[in-house]
Amino acid sequence: MVHRLTRRTALAAGVLVLGLDPLTRTWTASAAGPLDRIPQLDGELVFDQAALEAAADDYGHLVHRAPLAVLRPGSVGDVAAMVGFCRRHGLKVAGRGQGHSTNGQAQVPAGLVIDLGTLDGITLHGHRAVVQAGARWSALLQACLPLGLTPPVLTDYLELSVGGTLSVGGLGGQVGHYGAQVDNVLELQVVTGEGKIATCSPTVRPDLFRAAVGGLGQVAIITRATISMVPAATTARRYNLTYPTVAALTAQQRKLIKDGRFDYVEGQVQPLPAGGWTYLLEAVAYDATPADDTRLIGDLAHASVAIDDLTYFDFLNRIGPVVDILKSLGEWQRPHPWLDSLIPASAVNAVVKTTLAGLDADGIGASAVILLYPILTRRRRTPLPVMPDEELVYLFSVLKTASPGADSAQAMVTANRHQFELVRAAGGTWYPIGSVDPFSQADWRRHFGSFWPVLRAARRRYDPDGVLTPGQRIF
Repeated sequence: MVHRLTRRTALAAGVLVLGLDPLTRTWTASAAGPLDRIPQLDGELVFDQAALEAAADDYGHLVHRAPLAVLRPGSVGDVAAMVGFCRRHGLKVAGRGQGHSTNGQAQVPAGLVIDLGTLDGITLHGHRAVVQAGARWSALLQACLPLGLTPPVLTDYLELSVGGTLSVGGLGGQVGHYGAQVDNVLELQVVTGEGKIATCSPTVRPDLFRAAVGGLGQVAIITRATISMVPAATTARRYNLTYPTVAALTAQQRKLIKDGRFDYVEGQVQPLPAGGWTYLLEAVAYDATPADDTRLIGDLAHASVAIDDLTYFDFLNRIGPVVDILKSLGEWQRPHPWLDSLIPASAVNAVVKTTLAGLDADGIGASAVILLYPILTRRRRTPLPVMPDEELVYLFSVLKTASPGADSAQAMVTANRHQFELVRAAGGTWYPIGSVDPFSQADWRRHFGSFWPVLRAARRRYDPDGVLTPGQRIF
């Protein structure tokens, strides 16, 4: 049965949904008893089983918590009205973009999930883009490329929402030049846990801004962002160089991230057919030609090299065709117990070697990916996401898939907790999009470190009743 409420006629199966019964916390069509009427909305509030089941799942397919309703807002006013409504009734609320988290972070049992995908407007003003939270990075890129502009930093997969990645951090191979995606945000529009629409920036309500970008939805739901744009390239010349050891790879990555000769630097650890691992350096120079090869890689000792040229868009969108294949094979729909960690450069080789020594390539799934690439912390302009206190850190991601014949999803989650302990003991931190369970409030306090009192104060000020984003389990 489908139930919808909009500003227009609100009939579903011949029944008018009027509001919430505060005693039973159920939606009702009867005004005979106590009833708090749902605010008039520009979008729609939906209660049908398909919508609830979709909101009770995410890319991880590990946690399933069903909400009472899903809001598909037609305006930011809808978001504010329904957050205020839920606050009055003690209901929890979370914003959801593309649902790409892996451990129920955007789920709300018996609460409200706000599907921000309906807020996807994009407006360009010179070298600034004003983007609603539900817009995908692919849409922003396609809107600004005809004007010769591009977002400075893009995640490897473009079909993620702007609000979703800005709520976490947003890392990609361009971090050496521009920092994370959150470091390129000029201004935010948010809805706080009080149900109020607010604008914040590094100079306007800076406490709200610092706690919202990378803040995991704990003080406000991001509804719009103003992002700086930079001139776009036309082509991308890609160099894939292999190395026999992790130390050889990280040494070259360290050199490249500091001298800035490449526009994009990442890396992978890949299994060898006969066992063991090989280490891949991915480096891209925009608008380069074969004449640049000696300058770019002439001093980089390597076991092998492959070079190819792509259009700028095709390079940035390179994961899209891979995802299509994974979906056709059923891999996209399987559980994904991911673990993303940030490791100080001083410890990265030891952590990676220890991890790989205990890792079975078959056990982490047929479509698993292991990422390893450097991040210069001096490019940061925001306190979140939390990173180790060194000039250079490495993103080390073991992106597992519970493929047939691989370890079970629960075994992978358990292994993630042990891996997290190894990372933390080495001075590393968690990039919190993955699946580490259990993760206690004490773990969160230790994770945020010196920023914990700041985040807690912002939470008390902007979400005093603690209604926002319970799936993170921080407060």
